[in-house]
Amino acid sequence: MQVTINGKDEKLFGNPPEVGEQLPKFKLEDADGSKVKTADIVGHITLISTVPDIDTPVCSVETRKFNQQADKYPDANFLTISNNTLEQQKDWCAAQGVSNLKLLSDESLSFGYAMKLYMPNFGALARTIFIVDATGKIVYRQIVPEITDEPDYADALAALEKLAKRVDD
Repeated sequence: MQVTINGKDEKLFGNPPEVGEQLPKFKLEDADGSKVKTADIVGHITLISTVPDIDTPVCSVETRKFNQQADKYPDANFLTISNNTLEQQKDWCAAQGVSNLKLLSDESLSFGYAMKLYMPNFGALARTIFIVDATGKIVYRQIVPEITDEPDYADALAALEKLAKRVDD
């Protein structure tokens, strides 16, 4: 599969999983350095957002927007995954006041290779959104064609609302 970065073609490691497929096995790290595996995600409705680099403007905006939405969906987990180091992610969360979603590190690229979202020539994950149901089945997939563009938030949240109840403040 291919996406673009500033209009330049960039290949992904393979073809990302489709709607209807199960999440593959992978390992990530949370802010405490604890391992987060696929099995830790299964059992919960989860919105997974992947970003190339948390310290860039579009990735920062995207993660903040999902952080603002997270508390409106108490039945759902919100995860943002990048291959930034844990230290970079902690610093970003502290600077941005992000606390409603979990930022997970794929510095080992386990997730990127398992989900086929790693861009080997660019050295980062593609910008995507996946929603998985409590059984670990992918029910929504958005692969942003141009990495420098923001995702379609409304489309992703509409898909999430089919699974998780929204509460308005």
